Amino acid sequence: MPPPSGPFKALITETLDPACADWLSTHAQVDWCSHEDTAQLATYLADADALVVRTYTQVDQRLLDQAPRLKVVGRAGVGLDNIDLAACRQRGVEVVYTPDANTQAVAEYTLALMLDELRPRAGFNQHISPDRFHKMRKDLVGQQMDSLTLGLLGFGSIGRRLGAMAHAMGMKLLVNDILPEAELRDGVGYPFDYVDKDRFYSQSDVVSIHADGRVENRHLINAAALAKLKPTCLLINTSRGLIIDNTALAQWAKSVRQAGGRAVLDVHDPEPPPEDYPLLGTPNVRLLPHLASRTHQAMLNMSWVVRDVVAVLNGQPPSHPATQ
Repeated sequence: MPPPSGPFKALITETLDPACADWLSTHAQVDWCSHEDTAQLATYLADADALVVRTYTQVDQRLLDQAPRLKVVGRAGVGLDNIDLAACRQRGVEVVYTPDANTQAVAEYTLALMLDELRPRAGFNQHISPDRFHKMRKDLVGQQMDSLTLGLLGFGSIGRRLGAMAHAMGMKLLVNDILPEAELRDGVGYPFDYVDKDRFYSQSDVVSIHADGRVENRHLINAAALAKLKPTCLLINTSRGLIIDNTALAQWAKSVRQAGGRAVLDVHDPEPPPEDYPLLGTPNVRLLPHLASRTHQAMLNMSWVVRDVVAVLNGQPPSHPATQ
């Protein structure tokens, strides 16, 4: 492997695709240090020109104070919740990320969760009795997707991709977003109704959350919002755990269990969930360990944030600067 082409030092604090890390090492001296090893991390930050993170490294004022040479932070992912953009700007630190890297992966995964719930299925690989066979056929009866309305709470790249998939399967679409309707319709080639939250919550058979982690979205799904949902609603969250009030959701789930209401959560607040997580043991709430973006292709796409990191180090404009 050729030596680094410049005098830069880059620090990686979480997992990164080896091919992308190797590529970065041809442009800078690369060090690895877990974000959890705070003492060692401070040592590496002292002379780091670039920092590459994923989800759990908190790039805040405290970290920036330990990195006087830092020029760029690369977030190998879509959300910027763990990065204090204002503090970075104040210090003159560029932030780059990979906004469309996992769009397909998350949309596919969310659709799969919908199908898990709407079309229950079980198999067998050993002989079963005729009675058991016929009971399975009798019990595992699902709902046809073209008879249902999907509500998309947030209509960014993932919401739009999922909307296209759901439309192709015959679902009616409702959209609620903070952006104006005209802006959201630009480039979307399928029909949807842009509605206020009251209509959104009350008319959706399935609600899929695709909002970001901005402060204003904390507990957007609270007791008042949940009270407006159909008691049969399927609620899916593959975006940010903080959007849901966990205690309120646990109470809602208990109240709608007999009617068929349920929730599937791939993200949590906090992560991993603690022992006193209010949703543990709730029969009609399925909990998953943040798997939506976990495809080989999506993780590779996110890891290529190193290209923009090197561009910034070399004084070139990045392809995906953080602008929030």
